[in-house]
Amino acid sequence: MGAAETTSTRRRAVPWLLLALWAGVLAVASPFAAKLADVQHNRVTDYLPASADSTEVAKIQDRLPGGETTELVLVYHRDGGLTAADRATAGGQVATIARQHTLAGTPRGIPSKDGTTLMYPVTSNEPGTDEKKRDALVEDVRRVARDRGGLTVDVGGPSALATDAGEVYQSLGGPLLYTTVGVVAVLLILIYRSPLLWLVPLVVAGTADFLSMGVAYGLNQTFGTTVSGQSSGVMTILVFGAGTDYALLLVSRYREELRRHERPYDAMRSALRGCGPAVLASSGTVAAGLLCLLAADLNSSRGMGPLGTVGVLCALTAMLTLLPAVLVLLGRRVFWPLVPAYGSSPRARRSLFAAMGTSAGRRPRTVLAAGAVLLGALALGALNLSGTVKQQDTFVDKPDSVTAMQTLARAYPERSAQPVDVITPTGRADATLTAVRATRGVASAERGRSGGGWTEISVIAAAPPQSAGETATIKELRHTLKGSYVGGPSAQQIDLEDTNARDRLVVVPIVLASVLLVLVALLRSLVAPLILVAAVVAVWGAALGIGGLVFGPLFGFQGTDPGLGLLSFVFLVALGVDYGIFLMHRMREESLGGAEPAAAALTALRTTGGVIASAGLVLAATFAVLTNMGLVQLAELGFVISVGVLLDTFLVRTYLVTSASVALGRWVWWPGGLSRTPDPQRPRRAPEPVS
Repeated sequence: MGAAETTSTRRRAVPWLLLALWAGVLAVASPFAAKLADVQHNRVTDYLPASADSTEVAKIQDRLPGGETTELVLVYHRDGGLTAADRATAGGQVATIARQHTLAGTPRGIPSKDGTTLMYPVTSNEPGTDEKKRDALVEDVRRVARDRGGLTVDVGGPSALATDAGEVYQSLGGPLLYTTVGVVAVLLILIYRSPLLWLVPLVVAGTADFLSMGVAYGLNQTFGTTVSGQSSGVMTILVFGAGTDYALLLVSRYREELRRHERPYDAMRSALRGCGPAVLASSGTVAAGLLCLLAADLNSSRGMGPLGTVGVLCALTAMLTLLPAVLVLLGRRVFWPLVPAYGSSPRARRSLFAAMGTSAGRRPRTVLAAGAVLLGALALGALNLSGTVKQQDTFVDKPDSVTAMQTLARAYPERSAQPVDVITPTGRADATLTAVRATRGVASAERGRSGGGWTEISVIAAAPPQSAGETATIKELRHTLKGSYVGGPSAQQIDLEDTNARDRLVVVPIVLASVLLVLVALLRSLVAPLILVAAVVAVWGAALGIGGLVFGPLFGFQGTDPGLGLLSFVFLVALGVDYGIFLMHRMREESLGGAEPAAAALTALRTTGGVIASAGLVLAATFAVLTNMGLVQLAELGFVISVGVLLDTFLVRTYLVTSASVALGRWVWWPGGLSRTPDPQRPRRAPEPVS
């Protein structure tokens, strides 16, 4: 067999072998992917700080007789004042609930001073109360406690809030996936203007998402990695967002190479050699940034790191193996009606990015200064970010539990409507109870369950939930009760805020160092990586500032998620550097070919500007899907990342990074070899054509 025939056989065999390999991988992953929903949990301990008092309380409560308690508040309200019949109705409904379920004590009604509201705190210690049984109990209570004749009845309390939040997280899977696929499909159709080409990267991304679900399940079973509704939802977003970005870059380069190579196989090999390093480095920065979340103390943040990394790496693997195989097998016709013919040249046209590059290159220092001022001004909006969002304000649309808590806040402004849980060693329970009752700000305290050497004490603070007064009471309890743990919903919010502040101090420097190392290794420079990192940090500040300007006035959010700063930083730095890598890698290619620094920068912008803009739009649109998912923390995260990606795509990459590269000249590659003046005798390569 001749060399030519051997090469031809290999060209035909490799794509089919890759397809067969993927079929085998999916067959193995399929049973595991189907089980991911079974190990997804949205328990309190899945989101709390690992080392906090409130986490220890939740863990010990799970081990007490009856397991996790179900704490509810039935709220009966009539605007004109409750009647005797209303009170009888309330008492009858509560009695029915007590007959149907095992309750801790007999619920007693507490009337409001204005006579409009009557609340019944209800606590159930039914054996084996896990998430599903808790939700079933809440729904049973809601079926019994119903409106009647102008009397409104709402079921609130920590367990009702948890059930409503769980419903939102459980609903993320289907709607999030369908919406993401729909958004990406529309954008790909507009970008490619082809009846077939858009479908290829979309199907490959869906395949990668299916594989990531199987791998995520394997991580959970092998290492105990936490899988929550938030982390699995973000994993899907990353697979489609980042994966489509890699596909756009590869397809754009493949289209170029088809004009230079007669056979699609050879064109794809050249395309992979040309953009493969940039795609690998891009995914490397995202994976490195996300893995830094393992240093976080907050369980929800730490669990998101491995799952996000799985999503990115599965997307990378699919886009560098499965996508090329499918494109080669389909041949040039996949680009119909805009088929790139062998030997042809792209139609010369004055592109938007050529014009932008020219303006940035004409007065680079002026553009840099103006951009810095603009980003700095936008970042000032972060000062308008409100305080930590309260538990009842975490829903975009108010469920029954939030309505109940708001009614309680109006009717009982002088007292708390949810308990503070104290867990103390059983041998010191009496002394602890005495100390609790003597603590300033405590309205009442009752001894609860005991087991395993621990006793539970339920404390009602005098101040309303999550107010400054209640916060002071919780901190005083923690200071006074040595050897005991103080938890409950309000204590959890305090721990979330404190731990996020700690995590920012720890994780942010690690993320910056990791991303810088990847960039230095790729670009062989110190200056260029510093420019890219400084740019994405500025984008993060500006995006947060825009969020501060619109969250309250436009969206009506009553607070800011304490994890927004850290998570948005990690995602924007890791994902934003992607586009800098695409641009700088092409700039480096042009410089290695002998182009002058300014020409290399402008050529890189002209040749990659379109694909970077398309990739940015897709990524921003996929994260924007989170703004419609029902929870304030997801909506805020999706908004900030989407806005940041758009700023990065259309301002920072096109104007500021290009201007900085032109202004610095060869110094942008210092101390690498490209920073030195080249040999004038060295032949220079012509710039790459615009795709």
